[in-house]
Amino acid sequence: MSKKRPLILITNDDGIQAKGIRSLIEAVEPFGDIVIVAPDKPQSGMGHAITVNDVLRLDPSPLYEQYDAYTCTGTPVDCVKLAIAEVIKGKPDLLVSGINHGENSASNVLYSGTMSAAVEGAMEDIPSIGFSLLDFDADADFSASQWAVKEVVKRALNGDFPKSICLNVNIPQLKTEEIKGIRVCRQAKAYWKDSFDKRYDQFGKPYFWLKGEFNRDDWREDTDIWALDNGYVSVVPTQFDMTAYHTISEIAEWEF
Repeated sequence: MSKKRPLILITNDDGIQAKGIRSLIEAVEPFGDIVIVAPDKPQSGMGHAITVNDVLRLDPSPLYEQYDAYTCTGTPVDCVKLAIAEVIKGKPDLLVSGINHGENSASNVLYSGTMSAAVEGAMEDIPSIGFSLLDFDADADFSASQWAVKEVVKRALNGDFPKSICLNVNIPQLKTEEIKGIRVCRQAKAYWKDSFDKRYDQFGKPYFWLKGEFNRDDWREDTDIWALDNGYVSVVPTQFDMTAYHTISEIAEWEF
């Protein structure tokens, strides 16, 4: 009796037409049967947002007729929820999100729709991985990313994937032969110092464009940013439990 192929759910935050998700589909197709549920438009920076004040629509996608593929009018997390409840009517064996156009290292993970889709999978105890390439170009070269996807997915399917976590995988903007390897590391302490470009419309009313400068004060060699700066693919185990366990006893001593 032949072994049943794993069922792999694919989503992203750049939209179903993005080159990144096409590259991800190509990379994981050899590993299992594919279901695609992705946003019908870009949803970058949506974090873990869900749609509660509007309807959600789910339509078959003509872009990937050879697969069970759908577009969703909602966020990446909406895509995961609808895929589980209405398309698969169960849980896939693996969830992969991306390949994102742009990095999701350090604190960027908090804003990322790509990674929030993976976190949603982790909340359902589905082995989940988010992939991001350090290149914002719509026509970026995803060759090295596809190599990294295959290396990580192969091991994720063959090993015991830890419960309630997902993997945040970032790939440097290098050719495949230039990548030094894959490093499991921690999230660097780095953040955006926000600023806004204030402009005025034709009626004289102000509007704003978000800008910012990425601040980093963590240069240690066990971080994702160090790995990426030095030619490695970074893999950060990520969890949705945001409890600061090391401060529980300290806060418990406060007088309430």
